[in-house]
Amino acid sequence: MILGIESSCDESALAVFSPAEGLVGEWVSSQIDLHRLYGGVVPDLASREHLRNFPALCRLLKEEIGWERITRVAVTNGPGLAGCLALGISLAKSLSVARGWPLVGINHLRGHAFSPFIDLHRQDPARFRERWRALTPHLGLLVSGGNTLLFSLDGEGTLRQLGSTVDDAAGEALDKGGKLLGLGYPGGPAIERIARQGDRHACRFPKSFPRPEDVKFSFSGLKTSLRYRLEKLGDSDLESILPDLCASYQEAVVEALVAKTGQVLEAGPFRSVGLSGGVSNNQRLREALGEMAAGLEVPLLCARPEHTGDNAGMIAFAAYADLETRAAEQGNEVSLHPSRSLVTP
Repeated sequence: MILGIESSCDESALAVFSPAEGLVGEWVSSQIDLHRLYGGVVPDLASREHLRNFPALCRLLKEEIGWERITRVAVTNGPGLAGCLALGISLAKSLSVARGWPLVGINHLRGHAFSPFIDLHRQDPARFRERWRALTPHLGLLVSGGNTLLFSLDGEGTLRQLGSTVDDAAGEALDKGGKLLGLGYPGGPAIERIARQGDRHACRFPKSFPRPEDVKFSFSGLKTSLRYRLEKLGDSDLESILPDLCASYQEAVVEALVAKTGQVLEAGPFRSVGLSGGVSNNQRLREALGEMAAGLEVPLLCARPEHTGDNAGMIAFAAYADLETRAAEQGNEVSLHPSRSLVTP
């Protein structure tokens, strides 16, 4: 079994993954209520909370699973907040030394990239490798508060970045849009909730990089457009059109993501498309991407809601997937070593 540890931002998380059973335990402590008071994540407070939360999570793991069956430990080693990462890595190193477990560092984005395949393994662990390779080359869309990128994944577990945002991430655009609209933190879920009562075609917003050859995203102009629009509105006007404004703003983000993913999907030899990252829990994005994939007759793999945000399950699973591919390459069991980075030159 592999113990996964995640502490890149404001979630303290542990998970235990079994190649034969899948994820047998997951424990997460969220800090969202604390950081909501400040309108965003405060790094020093986040580090302090990790120090407070991990001992309690370790006690739960010991009570529910026990340490005896664990044989390896995998930990997020970046990207993320330096102080937060350091606490998770310190815990992983301590357990590795105390229990003699091999230790592997996992790129946080690589964990997100593999998260849509967790459910594939859960459905049929014995045939996971066979089914995974049948779905590659795979095109992945990773959308979070800090990252927006497209990548390819082959049957050997090699990830190549194909395109990314040139400025703001989609999640940041949604959160900052929510802040401009006075909806508090986090803004993205608030916009999604209010948008359900609005008309997503009521307001027009700019779209960047419409040409297929421009494999990149941009959302800074979208935020600026919203700010200029709000400057022309009074409080009473905003209240009356808020649902339409939220729906239209969210749709502009979704259209940019889906359109570019569709362009890359049509141009490549991909057998599947995946959606991961915190913003992938947005139901409008899932619906629009699903419609696009169905139109191109390509299966869509989405991370389960509990694996869209920062979580340790995806870290443990990414370590397993890397171990599986290296074992296949060498024809036998191999020891884990530091994970390959997300981007392969």
